[in-house]
Amino acid sequence: MRSRSFLHAEQSTLLWDPPGLQAGVDEAGRGPLAGPVVAAAVILDELRPIQGLADSKKLTAARREKLFDEIRAKALCCSIAEASVEEIDRLNILQATLLAMRRAVEGLRLKPVKVMVDGNQLPRLDVLAEAVVKGDSLIPAISAASILAKVHRDRWCQQYHQQFPAYGFDSHKGYGTAAHLAALREQGPCPQHRHSFAPVREAQALAGARQCSL
Repeated sequence: MRSRSFLHAEQSTLLWDPPGLQAGVDEAGRGPLAGPVVAAAVILDELRPIQGLADSKKLTAARREKLFDEIRAKALCCSIAEASVEEIDRLNILQATLLAMRRAVEGLRLKPVKVMVDGNQLPRLDVLAEAVVKGDSLIPAISAASILAKVHRDRWCQQYHQQFPAYGFDSHKGYGTAAHLAALREQGPCPQHRHSFAPVREAQALAGARQCSL
């Protein structure tokens, strides 16, 4: 299933892909209870193919790390961007994700004539864009973007674990596992938890109630 976004209304009559560079875009981190949402944009080089590109969720962590370096080395250009926890709480997770995607595209050194985005939602862009459901499994440039975004966010979790080891970010990557929820109830939220997400709000309320009872 595909949908298209156009800068000008008259472009909607186009039924073909324009010649030129095409970028793939994907995100990582919409579901977790903590940390930024990350998006990546990639323009691959047809003369330097990369073997083994796939949806990042279907690859091992070691394979993603290897491909991350290969993509950075062989792609014509790539860009990784974030939307912060503060932006997630202020805008909502969907709008923050689209913001990160737009930043990733705008960060490309080369401007594509078309952007292909995984999923069914499109950020506001000044170029032709197409949403591709399951695009991370279908289109190599989107697969590459999914790998860059996933590895970048996993590295963020590893780094933040050093500051707040009690939450276990290195293992669950911010998702609402039983261990993470238990740590939230015991410790209360840390500065990188998303207060617009219900489990974090509940943990904050519980922490506040404990303070009042002291």
